[in-house]
Amino acid sequence: MSAKLDNAANHPLFMQSSSQAFVYPSSRQVDQVDDYHGIQVQDPYRWLEDPDSEETKAWVEAQNQVTFGYLNEIPVREQIRERLTQLWNYERYGIPFKQENRYFYFKNDGLQNQSVLYTLTSLDDEPKVLLDPNTLSEDGTVALSGLALSEDAKFMAYGLSTSGSDWKEWKVLDVETGENLSDHLQWVKFSGASWTHDGQGFFYCRYDEPNEATKLEDINYYQKLYYHKLGTSQSDDILIYHRPDQKEWMFGAGVTEDGRYLIISVDQGTDPKNLVFYKDLANPDSPVVELISEFEANYSLIDNDGSVFWFRTDLDAPRGRVIAIDINNPARENWQEIIPQTAETLEGVGVLNNQFVADYLQDARSSIKIFNLDGSFVREVELPGIGSAGGFGGKRYDTETFYTFTSFTTPPTIYRYDMVSGESTVFREPTVDFNPDNYETRQVFYSSKDGTRVPMFITYKKGLLLNGNNPTLLYGYGGFNVSLTPSFSVGRVVWMEMGGVYAIPNLRGGGEYGEEWHQAGTKLNKQNVFDDFIAAAEWLIKNGYTAPEKLAIAGGSNGGLLVGACMTQRPDLFAAALPSVGVLDMLRFHKFTIGWAWCSDYGSPENPDEFEALYAYSPLHNLKSGTAYPATMIITADHDDRVVPAHSFKFAAALQAAHAGEKPVLIRIETKAGHGAGKPTSKIIEEIADEWAFLVRSLNIEVS
Repeated sequence: MSAKLDNAANHPLFMQSSSQAFVYPSSRQVDQVDDYHGIQVQDPYRWLEDPDSEETKAWVEAQNQVTFGYLNEIPVREQIRERLTQLWNYERYGIPFKQENRYFYFKNDGLQNQSVLYTLTSLDDEPKVLLDPNTLSEDGTVALSGLALSEDAKFMAYGLSTSGSDWKEWKVLDVETGENLSDHLQWVKFSGASWTHDGQGFFYCRYDEPNEATKLEDINYYQKLYYHKLGTSQSDDILIYHRPDQKEWMFGAGVTEDGRYLIISVDQGTDPKNLVFYKDLANPDSPVVELISEFEANYSLIDNDGSVFWFRTDLDAPRGRVIAIDINNPARENWQEIIPQTAETLEGVGVLNNQFVADYLQDARSSIKIFNLDGSFVREVELPGIGSAGGFGGKRYDTETFYTFTSFTTPPTIYRYDMVSGESTVFREPTVDFNPDNYETRQVFYSSKDGTRVPMFITYKKGLLLNGNNPTLLYGYGGFNVSLTPSFSVGRVVWMEMGGVYAIPNLRGGGEYGEEWHQAGTKLNKQNVFDDFIAAAEWLIKNGYTAPEKLAIAGGSNGGLLVGACMTQRPDLFAAALPSVGVLDMLRFHKFTIGWAWCSDYGSPENPDEFEALYAYSPLHNLKSGTAYPATMIITADHDDRVVPAHSFKFAAALQAAHAGEKPVLIRIETKAGHGAGKPTSKIIEEIADEWAFLVRSLNIEVS
């Protein structure tokens, strides 16, 4: 540890009137300059890209000392943590699913770090624990990250993630005995598993074995599709498909419900456009046939009826429709439209009771409709209210299915749905220690900078006074075709109990209004997303909900980019910012792990026009020395191999150097955690408690 860094790490915080002034850990600057299309760009904190160097480790430790030293001095922090823990302690159920003669579902007793998988042969039976991930590590940092059941439900392949990493190892469990078999697969990433109907093995995707020392940073190319035969070594797995000429191609493989075909979806990064190939499993020597061979639209297989494949697609229908393709007559002129595009966005389709179950979004709210196989409308499922519904899984001829319904004030409730009668009955309803009747949600529409109409959900305690004095948290994402729909969060309840307003705008770049809405927030149009978010903040201020000194912004991953871009573009508009696991260096994001795949949304710095757009909003490169930025707590994790922590490390160092105000700019670095998936309950509670405590201090919230 350098002397400079050591001295900074141990420098005490000191008080100055009613505010705090900070001495931050020293962040060494290096003379690193890169040439981008003739433009010289400095990168003085390049050394922070190496998370394993002794200097970076010392810097992380010193930053956490300052951050937690600050958080420890906020008296209400422990009170918030206790309330979060109290509310979180309620039974939570996953949606039941059935395979052969068994039901399966997840349940968390309340404060368990990981949910437990149960099985039972009848819904009236006593459930049996099949897999409890909490027994796999003392601190809950090993998580179940995927499962696939054999057709006869005798075996379950399952994936495990350690410390939040995207790297998974897969094992196989005997469902009857609960014992692991000898099968052990490694270097699996961005893949599920799908069994052949004989129960002899399953398909999965993996990468070549990485360098152990740099596996959390190294770029991921050349994914391969394999078949693993039960009871054999991974080294004996059969290579089904790979493309040495296409390093960016990624594969998703699934066996059709009738067991006849292997469907291979080919993706190029995160672009929703994909290819579709298939292999006839009735003939072991059959070739892989290219059914859809151009990246022109999204095709998601629904099911097949013999040689007729049904797809949900956005081809010539940006909000989605259902088509049928007969693989015996695959020419495009023979394709048939079954369910045409509507004004609503078609998110997904399944087949139950020999009918299509279609999941639509109407202004970011769920609408479930049922159609016959000829496309004729049957009925709309009566949902309990305005919110989000998910589930409706099962086999083609099942007459029973399950779904979950939630809203901003309704904890996820599981319903059983009778496909014949159309009746919903409560299967499991959680009890949370708060009264939802004390809160209300409004959906408003506002105009963005260019006049685009954008929806926003606003939730708060009833009786709110529109006096411009309410602490407000504005949360957003705006990218990768992801839709933000109503959902329940214990953290939000605690925020609203403290008098906070919670607002979520449905920004361009998301999928709420289909592919056109998504594309309107990508590449050269990315600034639209930030304009939408800024316009949401201005609307909340103009309409009396809050004021700049009471307004905070938050977002994670691509939402972390959103927060970083908006706080650098409009530092005057916000009092506090919480960019979490954010993409903050827009000139080097593509050089780590799976970052190259995001070029479909962001564009590439290698392209001159796209570089210009990226450079114009890249949070790291748009910090201006001498500017008073909002109080900021950057949040990241040491095992994040999706958005590597270097983004947050470099942004924190640069922000601390540029910041001229007295408000704190901190970085909170979680250990033994990743991008967010599988994070144990204990770590989630601690993180939210720290966020809310930071906002209480930053927004001057009075908490009783």
